[in-house]
Amino acid sequence: MSEQIQLIPNNSLITNSPEEGRQLAVKMARLIIKVTQPGAEAREKLRPLYANDAKMLIAIGQTVATEFATSAAANNYRR
Repeated sequence: MSEQIQLIPNNSLITNSPEEGRQLAVKMARLIIKVTQPGAEAREKLRPLYANDAKMLIAIGQTVATEFATSAAANNYRR
């Protein structure tokens, strides 16, 4: 991989609100996909497959939920 990808944007999981935490979780999930499938052409080719597959969409949601749990823990669960 020639491009260095920062997996944790701004090198911090700390956010100002739960909404920002959720947005960070989505961004981190997308970065995971980019790292595991670095070829943009391949990602574009695969997009129609997972866009129409309920199981794959659920798996994407689970990935985001895991990332959000990580962000929430880093933010002391917003207490």
